[in-house]
Amino acid sequence: SEMKGKYGVKPNLKCFSAAISACEKAAKWEEAVKLLRKMSEKGIEPNVVSYNSVISACEKCAEWERALEFLDEIKEVGIQPNVVSFNSAISACEKGGQADIALSLLAEMTEVCIQP
Repeated sequence: SEMKGKYGVKPNLKCFSAAISACEKAAKWEEAVKLLRKMSEKGIEPNVVSYNSVISACEKCAEWERALEFLDEIKEVGIQPNVVSFNSAISACEKGGQADIALSLLAEMTEVCIQP
């Protein structure tokens, strides 16, 4: 692959997760999303940490609608969201002035037995 040729390392889940996490910390939500999509293209299944980093990157940029899209997607692909998933989405909604959605996410957390 072009990535292996350039750096001598074949990207794996750990590499992608670290890169996505770096994007999250730098508030580069679009880059985090691109990496998440690239994982799938390379046949590497994202995990809850990968998705949480993308949701958190969206939260840091007040992209509440995107955060909710990824919270939905994580469920659609069969990964159980955890407290970090929900807290990041709730925080994104708060930053976006979406109190009602934040409260509904809090209710959903308790329904699926996740302690806020």
